[in-house]
Amino acid sequence: MKWLAQQAWLPGETHCAWVAHVLLEADASGCWSAIIPSPTPEQAQGASAVGWVIPGMVNAHSHAFQRAMAGLAENSQRAGDDFWSWRERMYRIALSVGPEQLEAIATWLYAELLDAGYTQVCEFHYLHRAPDGRTYADPGEMTWALVRAAQTVGIGLTVLPTLYMNQGFGQPGLTEMQRRFASTPESVLALRDAVNAVARRAALGASPQSAPLLNAGVALHSLRAVDAVALNEVASGVTDGPIHIHVAEQMKEVNDCLNHHGQRPIEWLLDHAPVDARWNLVHATHATAEEIQGLAQRDASVVICPSTEANLGDGFFELPQALGEGLRWSIGTDSHINRNWLEELRWLEYGQRLRGQRRNVALDGQHGLGSSAAVLLDNAWRGGVAATGLPLGGLALGQRADWLELDTHSDALAGIPLPQVLDALVFSSPSPSWRRRVVAGQEVVSEKQKHRAPFLAAMQAIL
Repeated sequence: MKWLAQQAWLPGETHCAWVAHVLLEADASGCWSAIIPSPTPEQAQGASAVGWVIPGMVNAHSHAFQRAMAGLAENSQRAGDDFWSWRERMYRIALSVGPEQLEAIATWLYAELLDAGYTQVCEFHYLHRAPDGRTYADPGEMTWALVRAAQTVGIGLTVLPTLYMNQGFGQPGLTEMQRRFASTPESVLALRDAVNAVARRAALGASPQSAPLLNAGVALHSLRAVDAVALNEVASGVTDGPIHIHVAEQMKEVNDCLNHHGQRPIEWLLDHAPVDARWNLVHATHATAEEIQGLAQRDASVVICPSTEANLGDGFFELPQALGEGLRWSIGTDSHINRNWLEELRWLEYGQRLRGQRRNVALDGQHGLGSSAAVLLDNAWRGGVAATGLPLGGLALGQRADWLELDTHSDALAGIPLPQVLDALVFSSPSPSWRRRVVAGQEVVSEKQKHRAPFLAAMQAIL
């Protein structure tokens, strides 16, 4: 397939920029094989004309089942509502979702995400067991529900089977409310291997040489849920895929880690775990300047989830420090109270503005010059490669051909000159829609409405 783009957001020697009249060609594998500005008529022959094109976005942190409680935790039956009381409500939802409900919820969610311009989702998956806590006959029963959902929608999926063994620091074993999360290093590595085996067999209908839409890494729920021995056992079993972990999201977690280990969570990880380019630290909200510097030096990444972090009252990630150190980061929707990546980036920047009482904070790493939206987008795209372990680095040779065509007739883009289009895309509401969504060289239409009835039936069953 090949397309002739009116404008394309292409990487340059130092930064990305709009380039006019670009031929984009994907090979049979679904990766970019040719990107040619100002092609000859012969080169452009047979290409479909499209408008303004940017890469697809990675959603680097998802708990699909939590889509079922979006909007249902905004009233409180007691004073002092916080993350920990929200977590108890989340557990009740988790105990009521079976494979059929999970597939319906995830299918609806993934269709929403595709509509919003996400082309790959990292599923931080710890809902392993049956509601009574017993192991399913197929330990991957819940995992395959997620895989089928992604296949149905046509979105890429990175499954992260998650290790969850302890209820807290120095508290081995799980509570009765956590019984579905029980797992071992062996079980999560086995799930990882099973998913990757399916991907290798080209279960999504592509040839074995095609750019994968499905892959798997592993996740460690958190330092409070996994001890040092199990953490390192899992890490040693991962040679070429991503490793994700929740860390330093809440100050209670930081203080509990200090009391138990004598170190802050990220500080402890840097000293006791093989943190390197495989590692993606989810939230890292309360990271210190020294910890951010240490992560950057190890080539690790951070996953920021602005809407969920705001909803749960987590706090603000130290974005200026991260940008200054060159730390990679990506974005995620986490609990799915928001499913729009433009909104995630908007509130990432707005949170920093409110915190520092100044504007265009994303430009701190560029001496205050340039486009805030361009910095946010380019960083999020770069971080998506680390989060997935896949070639999702944008409109560049060898990368998977995921792209979005802007709807230039959207209200947010009306009258906007080309140099400011990305700024209007991120910071002008309501968010523009997309004329096309292409995953691995194939245009995908979510057909979201046909998934509505199963989603509503699942909601009725679990609430």
